Amino acid sequence: MRRSRKVKILATLGPASSDEVMIRKLFDAGADVFRINMSHTDHDSMRTLVGRIRKVEEEAGRPIGILADLQGPKLRVGKFANGKEELSVGQTFTLDDSAELGDNKRVHLPHPEILKSVQAGHRLLIDDGKLELRATKTDGKSIVCTVVAGNKISDKKGVSLPDTDLPVGALTEKDRKDLDAVLETGVDWVALSFIQRPEDLAEARKIAQGRALLMSKIEKPQAVARLAEIIELSDALMVARGDLGVEMPIESVPGIQKQITRAARRAGKPVIVATQMLESMITAPVPTRAEVSDVATAVFEGADAIMLSAESAAGQYPVESVATMDRIAQQVEKDPTYPGIINAQRSQPEATGADAISLAAREIAETLKLSAIVTYTASGTTGLRAARERPQVPIIALSPILATARRLSLLWGTHCVVSPDAANLDDMVERACGVAFNEGFATGGDRVIITAGVPLRTPGSTNMLRIAYVGPEGKGSR
Repeated sequence: MRRSRKVKILATLGPASSDEVMIRKLFDAGADVFRINMSHTDHDSMRTLVGRIRKVEEEAGRPIGILADLQGPKLRVGKFANGKEELSVGQTFTLDDSAELGDNKRVHLPHPEILKSVQAGHRLLIDDGKLELRATKTDGKSIVCTVVAGNKISDKKGVSLPDTDLPVGALTEKDRKDLDAVLETGVDWVALSFIQRPEDLAEARKIAQGRALLMSKIEKPQAVARLAEIIELSDALMVARGDLGVEMPIESVPGIQKQITRAARRAGKPVIVATQMLESMITAPVPTRAEVSDVATAVFEGADAIMLSAESAAGQYPVESVATMDRIAQQVEKDPTYPGIINAQRSQPEATGADAISLAAREIAETLKLSAIVTYTASGTTGLRAARERPQVPIIALSPILATARRLSLLWGTHCVVSPDAANLDDMVERACGVAFNEGFATGGDRVIITAGVPLRTPGSTNMLRIAYVGPEGKGSR
C-alpha cells in the first residue's frame, strides 16, 4: 500500500484504539507510525499494543514504526484538606516541604529540587497555567508567592516552571523502567519528555545503545534556548505544543514551531508537529476551520509528520480523525503553491559526497521528471539524506534490515520496503526497478534514479547514481 502524500501521520493509541481491528482501521485510514504514551500505559499493555501493531504490519506487508513516549518528570503539588481551595488575585500563597494537607494559604510541594531552584521573580504555573503564581521569597524549604492570575487550586495539579532551570535529568525512575521495557519489545523510536539541555539525552542514549532512535520533545523554554545543541544530539524532534504553550506566551508558539521545523530540516533530522491538531474531533465528527488551517500550516512547513493525540487515543472518532488529517495533507500537497514553499525552505547540503549525491539525485529526478528516487540504505542514513532534500518525486527506501525500514517510516516522502541486499550492481538495478513497478510508482518505459554505496553493503558510503529504465514487466535496464 502506497500513500498519496509525503507527510506522515502519527496516531496515538489508547482506550479508543487499542484492539487489533481498530489499529488496522487506523492504518488503512492513513496512520504510518503509532505512538504509545507511557504516561497512561503499563508494561503489559504496552507489550500487547506492540504485538498487535506487529500483527497489523505483517498483514499489511508494509513496515510500521512504533514510538514509545516517556512521561518525563511530572511535577505536582500535594493534597488539600478540602480537596481544593479558592484563592484571590494578589494574595500570598506558599509552597513548602511540609507534608501537612494544604489550605488556602499553603500546600505541600513534594519536589525539593524546585524548592531549591526557584528564585524570587520566577513564575510557577499550576494546572496548565490556569493559576499563575510569582515567587517573592525563597529559602530552599518554601516558596512564598503572590497570586497573579486564576483563583482555583486542587489536589495533585501539575506545576510548570518557565523561568527555572531544574538541576535534574529528563529521566525519572519510572522512565528508566519504562525505557528498559520498551527497548525489550523492539520499538523504533523513544520520545524524551521535558528536555531542558543537550545533556538530558546522554543517559537515555547510554541505555538505548542504538536499539531505538531518540526523539527530543521541545516543550520548555530552556530547550528552545539551546535548540541547536539539542538537535545535534537528537535523532528527531517533536514540537510538543501543549506544554510549550503553557510555559511560553501562547502567541509565540506558532513562530517557535516554524523555527524548530526549519532548524530540524536544515540539520536533516525528522521533525513532528504535535498536540491539539484536530482537538475538536475528540467529540465531533468534523474539525474546525482553524484546526484544518493548523494542520495545513505544518504540512506547508515541510514537517516530516503530524500527530494525533487524544483524537485517536480517547476520542469518539479515531478513524475519522486520521482520515481527515490524511485528506488535509493530500490537498495541501496538491496546492500549486506547495512546491514553491517547500523549495524556498530547502537548505544547502553539507560538504560531503553523500549529501552531494542526494542533491544531484533530486535535481536529476525533477529535471528529467523521473518516476522515483530509489535509495539503498542499511543504516538509514541514505534515506535521511534523500528526505532532507524534499524532492518532488517519491522516495523509495530499500533496506535489507526491517528495523531500519520501520524507523524510516517516519520520514517525509519515504516509502519503505524491506528487500534482500543486492548481489551486484545489475541485481541492484533489477531490484530497484522491480520494486518501483510492483509498488505502483512506475510503469513500463518509466525511468527511476538509484542511489547506493559502492562497494555494496558498506554503511554510510553513498557515492553512486544510476538512471534506469523500467521494463514492461518491471525489469530494469540502463
